Amino acid sequence: MSRKSFIIRFGGIFALVFVLIGLILWLEPEKEGITRAQAAKAAALFHVSREECVQYSQETGGSHFSDKEKNNWYVIYMDYLYDHGGMSTEYTEPTARAAQQPLTYQEARLLAGFLGERYASQVNVNSSNRDEPYPADLWWSIYEEAAAKEEGPETLEVILYGTPANVEGAGSWMCYTNCGDFRFEGLALDQYLDQKIQIFVRDGELAGVGRLISENVVYENVWVEKVEDGELYVHAGSITRSFPLPDSEKSGENVLHNIVDLTLEKGRLSRITIKKDRITGKVLAVGEDYIEIEGYGQVPLAPSFRVYKVYGDYAEKSKADILVGYDLQEFVAANGKLCAALIVRPFQADRIRVLLMNDNFQDIVHSQVTITLNCDGVMIYGEKEDQEEKLKAGSQLTFTPEDEKLSSGRVAIVPDSEEEGIQVDSLNRSQGTPVYGGRMEICLAENGLVLINDVLLEEYLKKVVPSEMPASYELEALKAQAVCARTYAYRQIMGNSYSQYGAHVDDSTNYQVYNNISTNPRTDQAVDETYGKILCYEDQPVEAYYYSTSCGHGTDGSVWGTDGSSTPYLQAVELREQRRTRDLTSNEAFTEFICNPDVPSYDSSFPMYRWTALYKGSTLGNQLGMAWIDSIRVEERGPGGVVKKLVLTDAEGNTRTCQGQMDVRRTLGSSELEIERKDGTSVDGLSLLPSAFIAIQEVGTARDGSKLFTIYGGGYGHGAGMSQNGAQGMAKEGKSFQEILEFFYQGTELEDKSQ
Repeated sequence: MSRKSFIIRFGGIFALVFVLIGLILWLEPEKEGITRAQAAKAAALFHVSREECVQYSQETGGSHFSDKEKNNWYVIYMDYLYDHGGMSTEYTEPTARAAQQPLTYQEARLLAGFLGERYASQVNVNSSNRDEPYPADLWWSIYEEAAAKEEGPETLEVILYGTPANVEGAGSWMCYTNCGDFRFEGLALDQYLDQKIQIFVRDGELAGVGRLISENVVYENVWVEKVEDGELYVHAGSITRSFPLPDSEKSGENVLHNIVDLTLEKGRLSRITIKKDRITGKVLAVGEDYIEIEGYGQVPLAPSFRVYKVYGDYAEKSKADILVGYDLQEFVAANGKLCAALIVRPFQADRIRVLLMNDNFQDIVHSQVTITLNCDGVMIYGEKEDQEEKLKAGSQLTFTPEDEKLSSGRVAIVPDSEEEGIQVDSLNRSQGTPVYGGRMEICLAENGLVLINDVLLEEYLKKVVPSEMPASYELEALKAQAVCARTYAYRQIMGNSYSQYGAHVDDSTNYQVYNNISTNPRTDQAVDETYGKILCYEDQPVEAYYYSTSCGHGTDGSVWGTDGSSTPYLQAVELREQRRTRDLTSNEAFTEFICNPDVPSYDSSFPMYRWTALYKGSTLGNQLGMAWIDSIRVEERGPGGVVKKLVLTDAEGNTRTCQGQMDVRRTLGSSELEIERKDGTSVDGLSLLPSAFIAIQEVGTARDGSKLFTIYGGGYGHGAGMSQNGAQGMAKEGKSFQEILEFFYQGTELEDKSQ
């Protein structure tokens, strides 16, 4: 071949390659962009929530957009970015037209830098592309990386169950997924129905959809509600979906009322996998990734574990609704794991599980446990509780963390008698060595053992009431206390606070003091004569708060830092027959009220009805780690006059602000403090001030030169709900326990939960 021919041939090949490359580039579809509005929402939610954007907009009171356009959904995000460096009016006009147009390369660079300085360099801007649309996939790639490395939104992979387009009655801009329900304002989601997608979420709001993961998905562990006219209706998340039955399931009768997996291929139901294996038993503990069931031990949870209430009105519940100590549910199992819990019957409280704390109620953990049986019984242990040893009355057993019986699960001591069957020798209470009814369980915990008493609720109450109210009080007052204690216990059982250990409450003042003082025939009678009765408001158990003594006027539920609307039955009223409400929210009105020891009240005869304490500014300052306290000001009072905000200022101008009654009581409490009570007696060593129903006056100068303050106080406790001494005063006047409860919990009704 001649040189000329070679050059011509080589040049032709080279030209052909260029033509092909050009053709490929010409035929390749342009990558889809992302609108400025959608990118702005994602960028703003990278750092703050939608609510914070709304709040910022309200605080600034203005907008970069015109009055005509400022109510569009994206404005709060773009305004936030304009003011915080994520967008510039130089590049992006604040108009509706501009917001709906594609994000450009130069805008993407600025916005990526808003996510974090390092990300701006990932947007390759040059003179030829700066005004070109920036590809959506590149934007979400940067966003995904930033979300993983920074404190950005949560990244989730979800199956989209529904949107308002296919869910009747769906909330505006609400989407429904296997990982929960989210708002998706301004985004287009319908194209992803029945597909797995990557989403970014902050505080329940979708920042955006990153990418499509799969068109083929499995709806795992859904509940089949009904089959009708060839359609399968299932509960998926918080909604109901229907699908045409596949040819393999002509009638669908065999799948009805079962947990199933649904396989969908491009939105079409292709296979139904039924899970029929069910186990039942009392729940002993609910862990992070397991549930311990009596007779089965700890059974692991499937990743897509679900909880459904299937009696009465269907509802999807959470793992927190599985009550320990009860067998209200059937568990659906597959491949050695629990797929779902079906709550098949309502809760009816008859037993409570109490975590027994160590001496002086210091900790839930015990270094060792020693018990003695007062009757015959049996010891049960083993991974599936399949080991059993008979025990004779008088048997003493000691357990340490090294005990082999505990290595495969908990040990249960079950006496033949429910009453007074087990003495815990390793515990010391005010009554001495305590004795318990019911069964006792010992299990391993971090750094030691935990001890759980599973006992009949009514027997539990007989050991609570004497610890909460003197047995010498009037029977009607004791009965009111028994109802409050039962109502409180009922709510705590439902609350499942110690479910990881398999308990509902502990035996300290964290809940209700249990078995610290011996039972008494009078308190037993109060429990028996109110058997099963609890206080309800609109058919729900109330927050039956109680406290020792009032100052003559109670407060409402706002004492706990809320607006009190959730507890309308707790009202701020005088503790007198008329139940009037005084306005004691000013310092002048409350000072006049609290400095008068003769204000009539049901509990005005009790020593803590009025009390005073003298403070030295030097002592208080030292206690708080400040210079000598120079002033103490009450800046806000709640209903009934309880202090909500207190400001202490020291001699150097430093301040300490107390918010809420408990903060006030902790701050002003002192082990050196001496409280002079109404009857002239005194008490000291109170690290917690008796109440926050107080007025403060500067009264002079101490010998060390610091200021002296007198606190005029009234009552003992938080002041919301029932005053126990007020109940005693009412009972002495002949009031029944029903009248006492109606006085303190207005609008409530007694309901018998034993039936």
